[in-house]
Amino acid sequence: MKEYTNKGVQAFIEKLGSTDPIKHQIVEASRKLVFENFPKAAERMMYGGILFSLDEDFGGVFAYKNHVSFEFSIGFKFSDPDHLLEGKGQFRRHLKMKTLQEVETKMLDFFVKQAPIVD
Repeated sequence: MKEYTNKGVQAFIEKLGSTDPIKHQIVEASRKLVFENFPKAAERMMYGGILFSLDEDFGGVFAYKNHVSFEFSIGFKFSDPDHLLEGKGQFRRHLKMKTLQEVETKMLDFFVKQAPIVD
């Protein structure tokens, strides 16, 4: 796993680990997928969650009361054959995850791979 280079991200994840272990696992699994696919991605805290970027922001992970959401900046352009993405806004789409297993069953890796490269 990538070392924390942002103190805000580190503090957020440490606090989440002490207050909600399931959400902590989902957030860490999400970070792992981002950095496995895009080792040069940067992360920073914004809007109460972790934003990921390469040349531009491409997504972020947010812990809410009842779930963790991975938000995709231009998710409306993604291939989504199983209609797993949620949201009807102009650009953004998201996946809601309540269990660690949903990281796989909702195909987060499939969507993360599309995030910064969709034309």
